[in-house]
Amino acid sequence: MSGTKLKSVLSSFSQVPRELKPLPSDRHSLDDSCVRLNTNENPFPMPEVVMQSAIAALEQQYLYPEHDNIGLREAAADAYGLTKDQVIAGNGSSELLGLIYRAFLAPGDSVAMLSPGFSFNRKLAMLQGAQFLEIECGQSDVLPVKELLSGPAEGAKFILLANPNNPTGTFVSVAEIERLAAQSDRLIVLDEAYVDFAPDNGLRLIDHYPNILLLRTFSKSYAAAGIRIGFGLGHPEIIGRLRNIQNVFNMNVIGHAVGVSILAHRDAYEENHRYIKQERERVSFALSQLGFSVTPSHANFLLARVPPGQDGRWWQKTLKRRKVLVAAFSESFLKEHIRVSIGTREQMDILLSEMSDILRRLKKQV
Repeated sequence: MSGTKLKSVLSSFSQVPRELKPLPSDRHSLDDSCVRLNTNENPFPMPEVVMQSAIAALEQQYLYPEHDNIGLREAAADAYGLTKDQVIAGNGSSELLGLIYRAFLAPGDSVAMLSPGFSFNRKLAMLQGAQFLEIECGQSDVLPVKELLSGPAEGAKFILLANPNNPTGTFVSVAEIERLAAQSDRLIVLDEAYVDFAPDNGLRLIDHYPNILLLRTFSKSYAAAGIRIGFGLGHPEIIGRLRNIQNVFNMNVIGHAVGVSILAHRDAYEENHRYIKQERERVSFALSQLGFSVTPSHANFLLARVPPGQDGRWWQKTLKRRKVLVAAFSESFLKEHIRVSIGTREQMDILLSEMSDILRRLKKQV
C-alpha cells in the first residue's frame, strides 16, 4: 500500500522535478581542518562594527524581518546613487537569479549565456523547461555581440553576462557591455559578483539602459557568504515586478542589519580587497613556476590549466586527500583546469607546498 501511495505522489510532480534524481542524504560534511579554496569565499573576519550589527540583530530574533526589505533597499540605493525603487534585495544573488528565470522564462523559451559560465544557470533554465544556450567567447576581453543577438540566440528572452566571469576570472570593458545593451532590446543580466576585484563596474549604465539588470552580492568581497545578502539594480518597472513575485520575509534580521552596516562601512574592506589582489598575483606567478598555465584574473580566484599528464579531476582528488579543496569541471574544454580561490597567505602557502610535493612525487615515478 505504501509503495502505491508513493508512486501516486511521485507521479504528481510536474515534469522537470519528476525527471530529477533525489539528492542523496548521506553527503559527507566538510572537515574543519580542510583548506577551502573551492567556493571563492572571502576568508577574512568582518570588521568589528559590522560584526556588532549582527550581534545586536539577534535581540530581534522573535520579530519577523522588515517587509519588502525596505530599510536595506534604501541603504543600497543611497550607497549606489539610485532610488529604492531601483533596488531589490535578496537572500544572496542566487535567489535573485531564480526570480529572473521564473519571471522571464516559460517552457520552450531560451536564455543565452557566455561560455564558460556559472553552471547553476543550466539548472535554473531546466527548472523552467527552457533551452539554455551557451555562446563561446573567442576573445576574453571582447563580447561576441553578433553571436549573442543572432543565430540560435536571436530569440533568447534574456542574456546573462558575468563580469568578471566565473570560472575564468576574465573581465570585459564596460564599453563592451554598453555596446551590447545599445544594440539589444532584450534584458541583459549583468552579474557583478566579483566586481570589487576588477578595474571597473557597470553601475553607471543602469540609468541609461533600461534593459540592464545588474546583480551584486556580499558573499565574495564582503566576507558574508554565510549570511546571504544580494542585490538587483535596474529599472523600477522590472525591479517592481520581481519584488512582486519574491517570497515574503525572504531575508532574516541578521542579513538586514549586516547588509546595512556593510553598505555604511565599505571603506573598511579596502585593505581586504588590496590584499586579495596582491595575493592573487603572487599565487599566479607561483603556479606558473610550477608548470600551471594561469588565466589572468580580475576576481578572487585563479583558473589554471594543470601540467601535462593528469587532468583537473585528478588534481582535485589528490589535493582533497591532503585536505586542500579546489574546484574542477566536467565540461570538456575545462577538464584540464582547476579553479583556486584566493585565501589567506597561510592557506595559499599550504596549497603551493602540497602542489610542489605532488609534482616531486610525480617526477620520481617517471
